[in-house]
Amino acid sequence: MALAVLAADARPALAAYVLPPLPYPVDALAPSIDATTMTIHHDRHHGAYVANLNARIVDHPELKRLSLEDLQGRISQYPAAVRNNGGGHYNHSLFWRVMAPPGEGGAPSPELETAITAAFGSDDALQERFAQAAANRFGSGWAWLIRRPDGALAITSTANQDNPLMDLPGIERGIPLLGLDVWEHAYYLNYQNRRPDYIAAWWSLVNWNEVNRRFAEGIDAGSASES
Repeated sequence: MALAVLAADARPALAAYVLPPLPYPVDALAPSIDATTMTIHHDRHHGAYVANLNARIVDHPELKRLSLEDLQGRISQYPAAVRNNGGGHYNHSLFWRVMAPPGEGGAPSPELETAITAAFGSDDALQERFAQAAANRFGSGWAWLIRRPDGALAITSTANQDNPLMDLPGIERGIPLLGLDVWEHAYYLNYQNRRPDYIAAWWSLVNWNEVNRRFAEGIDAGSASES
């Protein structure tokens, strides 16, 4: 069922991962995303991913020493429960940060704007291609704007709770700059089966200030690795 809430694993957990608070009030993204959807999505869905991931530490104690980002890069070493819940925790932690209340998200930096033009031709073309990736993702998953290892921007999508940091076959890898959740629980209360309407409304919430920061951070990391 589309709105079914994930049940937290009942096994005892050694906590290493923490559910981050929302960086804004629960109703701050309305009307594009309503407060009820945000509450269910953050507290129950994301909360269950964190609880279930922590429950896996019993079998994989090294998880307690891994950052969430490091875990994504070696996710192929772990069973599906770690992949699904670890990906769910990472993806949602990023999702909350790349949104901001309407009017507070800023705009692409000059450096990011240059990269967007080089990769897509214009901001409108970026949004069109990103929206297509989100709308055409069959079933549940995510659409992403990434910085590829060669430095260029690209748009991709992943199924379920996979993401571009994961070392898995078929995934175009890169640094996630922007991610959109297109699981039905992210939008069904307001939009029902009208995923394109949700995608169109979501653009008013993009936190370009955070996207700019992630883009600049990726450039700095790339420069350091090349020196």
